[in-house]
Amino acid sequence: MNPPKTDARRHHDPEIRGFASDNYAGAHPEVLAALALANGGHQVSYGEDAYTENLQGVIRSHFGASAEAFPVFNGTGANVIALQAVTDRWGAVICAETAHINVDECGAPERVGGLKLLTVPTPDGKLTPELIDRQAYGWDDEHRAMPQVVSIAQNTELGTVYTPDEIRAICEHAHAHGMKVHVDGSRLANAAASLNVPMRTFTNAVGVDILSLGGTKNGALFGEAVVVINQDAVSHMKHLRKLSMQLASKMRFVSVQLEALLARDLWLRNARHANGMAQRLAEGVRAVHGVEILHPVQANAVFARLPHDVSERLQKRYRFYFWDEAAGDVRWMCGFDTTEEDVDGFVAAVKEEMAR
Repeated sequence: MNPPKTDARRHHDPEIRGFASDNYAGAHPEVLAALALANGGHQVSYGEDAYTENLQGVIRSHFGASAEAFPVFNGTGANVIALQAVTDRWGAVICAETAHINVDECGAPERVGGLKLLTVPTPDGKLTPELIDRQAYGWDDEHRAMPQVVSIAQNTELGTVYTPDEIRAICEHAHAHGMKVHVDGSRLANAAASLNVPMRTFTNAVGVDILSLGGTKNGALFGEAVVVINQDAVSHMKHLRKLSMQLASKMRFVSVQLEALLARDLWLRNARHANGMAQRLAEGVRAVHGVEILHPVQANAVFARLPHDVSERLQKRYRFYFWDEAAGDVRWMCGFDTTEEDVDGFVAAVKEEMAR
């Protein structure tokens, strides 16, 4: 009996783009080309391949001679593994109340990683030494989870960007208390593009111990990496990655994507473009009466407040999410494939719906 023939068809209109998430974008053509290049023949599995080996040199060029990359499937996995790597079983992580690890990871750091998150309210998503001190105490109190790590996101969940000096101050303060510093860098490229500095300027150069390096939001098909900067801060990373179900058997297909982004300037081109489209969007809607921009637009996110009914009508034309539905707050995200026409069309739609 002959097997049924498959008929692969496109199930979406590739001309339709929205502003819901930079995860909505497909893979960059250069990343797809790299995947095809890595696809021929056999390579050793579980990270013993030539692409993962070469990635280490690329990572060191960005994050220093001691840096080591551990490719993983996704950002939540990267964060959970990185935080576990720098904590004891009784350890706690200080983070902003709005942090992705606290709000958007289904409790994985706590339920899967076994960690206690000690959250701090912030006006702009950014921690400071003074804010950290609200939770940085009780190391000798056996009744309290021990603060061992400060985790920041660069850029933050509110689209704001830490300066290198701000991260340096956090690292110095955390280290003085015997704590490590983790950076959730799912949009690290966007922060570097915004600051117009290399990624090393606000990571290894200022004292960051470990980071989660994003690829998916920057043009990869899938895949992130845990980057260990301070080798003395961690142990048994390979075992921890496997235990956490984040070890890819065909790891070359994660590594080659990160290599394609980072070996030259694709990561920066993509991030600069996404940031630029967010600036264009913010400038366009800022001129519309009744639309309020809530936070500085420093990366590829625009947070705005407008009438709830207007947002609901807009959502029928363009996909995006409410950030705080009760307050009428929304988030508009731009990606590497967002076009000027996309932005201008959306701004026109905002004007039309606000005028109704």
